Amino acid sequence: MTTAPQTSLEKLLVRLIDRKPMRSEATLQADVRQLLLEGDLNLDENDLTVDLETQVGDGRRIDIEVGFTAIETKKDLRGAKVLKDAEKQLEGYVRTRTDQVNGQRYVGVLTDGADWRAYSLAGDKFVFVSHFEAKQRTAPTELLFWLEGVLATSEGIKPTPDIIESRLGAGSVSHKLDYTTLTALYEEHKDLPTVRLKRELWSELLRSALGAQFEDTDVLFVEHTLLVNTAGIIAHSVLGYDVRKIPAATLVLGQLFEQAQIYGVVESDFFGWILEVPGGEEFVRGAARRLGRYDWASVEHDVLKVLYESVIAPETRKKQGEYYTPDWLAEKMVSDVVTDPLNQRVLDPSCGSGTFLFHAVRRHLKAAEVQGKPLRQALDALPDYVAGIDLHPVAVSLARVTYLLAIGNDRLRSPERGSIRVPIYLGDSVQWKQRTDLFDHGHLVIRTGTGGTFYERELRFSEHLLEDAGRFDRLVNDLADRAANPGRQPGSRPSLSTLFNVLAIDNKGDQDEITAAFKLLCELVDEGRNHIWSYYVRNLARPMWLSMAENRVDVLIGNPPWLSYRHMPRDMQDVFKEMSQSRELWRGDEVATHQDLSGLFIARAVQQYLTEGGTFAFVVPNPVLDRPYWSGFRAGDYPDPNEPVRVAFTGSWDLRRLRPHFFPRGSAVIFGKRITADVGAAALGAIAVPLPKATQRWTGKIPATAHDWSDVQEWVRRESAELRYVGEGLISSPYRSRFENGATIYPRNLFFVTEQESGPLGLGSGRTRVLSERSFHRPWKELPQLEGVVETQFVRRVLLGESVLPYRLLAPRRAVLPIEGSNTLMHGEHAHIDRYPDLAKWWRKAEELWMEHRSSERLTLLERLQFRRGMSLQLPGTPLRVVYGKSGQHVTAALVDDASLIIENSLYWGTVESREEGMYLCAILNTPALTEVVRPLMSYGKDERHIDKVVWELPIPRFDYSNASHQRLAELGSAEAERITALDLNESKSFRDLRKVIRSVIKTSPDAEELDQLVRLLLE
Repeated sequence: MTTAPQTSLEKLLVRLIDRKPMRSEATLQADVRQLLLEGDLNLDENDLTVDLETQVGDGRRIDIEVGFTAIETKKDLRGAKVLKDAEKQLEGYVRTRTDQVNGQRYVGVLTDGADWRAYSLAGDKFVFVSHFEAKQRTAPTELLFWLEGVLATSEGIKPTPDIIESRLGAGSVSHKLDYTTLTALYEEHKDLPTVRLKRELWSELLRSALGAQFEDTDVLFVEHTLLVNTAGIIAHSVLGYDVRKIPAATLVLGQLFEQAQIYGVVESDFFGWILEVPGGEEFVRGAARRLGRYDWASVEHDVLKVLYESVIAPETRKKQGEYYTPDWLAEKMVSDVVTDPLNQRVLDPSCGSGTFLFHAVRRHLKAAEVQGKPLRQALDALPDYVAGIDLHPVAVSLARVTYLLAIGNDRLRSPERGSIRVPIYLGDSVQWKQRTDLFDHGHLVIRTGTGGTFYERELRFSEHLLEDAGRFDRLVNDLADRAANPGRQPGSRPSLSTLFNVLAIDNKGDQDEITAAFKLLCELVDEGRNHIWSYYVRNLARPMWLSMAENRVDVLIGNPPWLSYRHMPRDMQDVFKEMSQSRELWRGDEVATHQDLSGLFIARAVQQYLTEGGTFAFVVPNPVLDRPYWSGFRAGDYPDPNEPVRVAFTGSWDLRRLRPHFFPRGSAVIFGKRITADVGAAALGAIAVPLPKATQRWTGKIPATAHDWSDVQEWVRRESAELRYVGEGLISSPYRSRFENGATIYPRNLFFVTEQESGPLGLGSGRTRVLSERSFHRPWKELPQLEGVVETQFVRRVLLGESVLPYRLLAPRRAVLPIEGSNTLMHGEHAHIDRYPDLAKWWRKAEELWMEHRSSERLTLLERLQFRRGMSLQLPGTPLRVVYGKSGQHVTAALVDDASLIIENSLYWGTVESREEGMYLCAILNTPALTEVVRPLMSYGKDERHIDKVVWELPIPRFDYSNASHQRLAELGSAEAERITALDLNESKSFRDLRKVIRSVIKTSPDAEELDQLVRLLLE
């Protein structure tokens, strides 16, 4: 066998990573320089040279310098002292060069050919930013990709989703360098009044929408600042501007957009603080230099959502229920629902980065062209027909750029167009606080205090001024600009007569009110609380204005936030429960953990924004279609005391069988319309229409390269199907009440242990030395292992989900559990545990760690162990139990004949009267036919895998000794169990692999066909 010859770059990399003692630094320098020149880093086209031994001053020389990067080479960086000395040397170069390039970011790189380290100045600190280690199997392209992120030399880069994620995402060198620099700027200047004001208003707005779910951290504020300013720079690039030649203030404040009469894209917002601190303009210029290398004008889809998803941590997005929709699905939904685009007003109340808006804008403008409408007329009308709201400032900034992308360069640059307004607003569509204070007796009222301290002063505008959104936006912007004009003397107030003439504001009452608002804005500027108010006023006003009955839209479309009750903070849970109960959406505390924000969001959005007779289409979690805890939502009648809402559902798409999954959970789309809430008009069609059982089921595997509906539809099969509402009606099997969930033994590192050697002197009778296992989850995985001695009787054997194979058990795990007989030792009074001093010492240390690291969890460690009586119900143990896994793509069950075993939460267990009954149930549960029948009823994550008690929705009858079919199933189950027990399994393999082996044995068993037939007949 021959191997492919090495390329010159591969040979070069082999030399670089070989830290031979005889290699000189001069040789290493030459090899690094050759890698840079031959590595397709676009250096020649940028007129950048790769200089060796560049003079810095004071006799110092940089080994290699490329643009704004110094590379220092060392023969071997593996020694701590060598590394420390090299860092100190490099720091001197970076500090000197930073001063020489007027504060622009200058990066340092240390390397010995194999180890590559990037550094940057963060304020006064010299910090390590990113690391790349080249190994024998490393491809040269991987190292060159890392280097390009440092050097930023490539040009004309097409911003595909993959490129955006890899070059601008949170894992990229570019993002780490930007984030490090921006964090240092914020930390140095965060106490300035103007910076503090913007930070407080940002926090206040998100807190009012999210409650305790919002994590008010400096880290998040800096992330948002970076993303919003990035979006602003991209917006300029979309219009064809060379952002590298535009002043930083112009990029941040969006003055070029105003000159082009494009309003509401880039504006002074919470994140304009960057211009108000030393070093901020230099940062923006550097970001523009790096972002200007991309061909943003070529973007055709909502690729900016990739930027957001690749920077904001998945945990943060999950807490806010943010899952962005594929372009092809949004395109298809818009085309099916927006049937009359020139006459239907469309709103996405949770627009995210603007995917649905992109397609709605395209559809409206295309219809205008077909009708022969002049471009100016079409663009003038567009903001009244396609608009969006989102509570996330970063999403809003990205959506505004996406709106421009949808309009397209040709239209934007056309001399025929007039002014353009982008109607994307920052607001809370759920209105958790259900604010009514913004409108008072025909006036919009904005209080100007922050941080919980509200002044008596208020900005007031007559409600009718909001009717012309474009004029109102210009009015507020102009007032703020005049107030913040550097030429205005503190305490002075220029005349507004010209502004009144331009905007045709003739009413004396309006003029007096606007003059009073202007006086207050001037005072705020004089106090250092400045230009942010125009942004704040307009974004609070527009969503509230849209909620007035006369301003509601014809179509609501989008993907609402998906957030399960169990993931909400406590105070948000309380409000969610209260709002859900008032609309009959709450299904009871026993299923509270499954209930989801998306249903309440849709009910609220329909209530506030959709006109009677208007239509809606929303992407929702798939359980909406058939889970019992969604029955109130499916009913379509939401009797809110302030404004009852009734809807008529018209259909659904069941998307759970599409692959690959595009959300963490299975999804669906629901359709409907709002009908009149007038009970007296029932004869005219005011009765709510529940979600039909008839659905359209989609199946297929979609290629990763497919983005448009035209590409996707050939891969999707759509067919009519019937939904089965799980859990509604009579319980199908009498076994449902006999099975319980096991104990919640969490976190594992406080309970599960491995037994250790007792030592040369032993431990005495009845005592065991143990070491706790590691946990897989934060924060527990970072904690040290517990080690100690406990009384042997409290080291109990525990069955986990991974302990159970079909018909067979693997070795149980060991856990320290404070249980004795039928109770825990803390039952009654806590002091009981002190009878066992070793256990008491272990337990109190575990309690201490739990209290310190339990985060938002409010239960004590014992209460967590006793959660829903998961432990006490199985004490004392019973001699015969059937157990099965609570999740998985296949039902897996076995018989347990050891009363001392403890069953953990990943299993369900039920007592059986005899071995025959146990084998009867195991035969049914382990038969492939059973999984096939129950799978459509299982809750969905990415796949059908949440079994829980749904298996007992099937009509599995109680075992009857006199029934020949039941007896035969028990016999066949026993035969299968004997075969599988006799298998020589390598139990060192994963339980998943072992289950596959056993399922293949079951499938080819001589009894397989008979078992299948008997189970199917039983379930019929």
